[in-house]
Amino acid sequence: MGGLPPRPREDPRPLKGVWRSLGYAWEGVLYAWRVQRNFRLEAYLALLALGLALWLEVNPVPVLLVSALVLSLELMNTALEALADLVSPVFHPLVKRAKDTAAAAVLLASFFALLVGLYLLLPPLLERFGLS
Repeated sequence: MGGLPPRPREDPRPLKGVWRSLGYAWEGVLYAWRVQRNFRLEAYLALLALGLALWLEVNPVPVLLVSALVLSLELMNTALEALADLVSPVFHPLVKRAKDTAAAAVLLASFFALLVGLYLLLPPLLERFGLS
């Protein structure tokens, strides 16, 4: 069977280790895409906001930054939930608290991303439709 492959940081071929690390990270993104409905929804909303920013000729950088923050926190939430389920497969109030707090981080980032989106996109959108 050959055993386990070398860990990326221990691989004697550094570039191959970097590619392996990127592959592991991409597997995490694909896992979240497959199993996390909220991750997919947030990704679609990020694409919608980015499309609106481009259409309205608004600087897309703030939209990309807040989208990256929300999606990254959703990935961290997914990782924490998986780890918590491994550590405590039965209900435990501290595990619930950890999961709820991680979800709250995503909620707060999403709320502020919405505010940033409204601030940046609403005025030019209203102007585009002659409502301002």
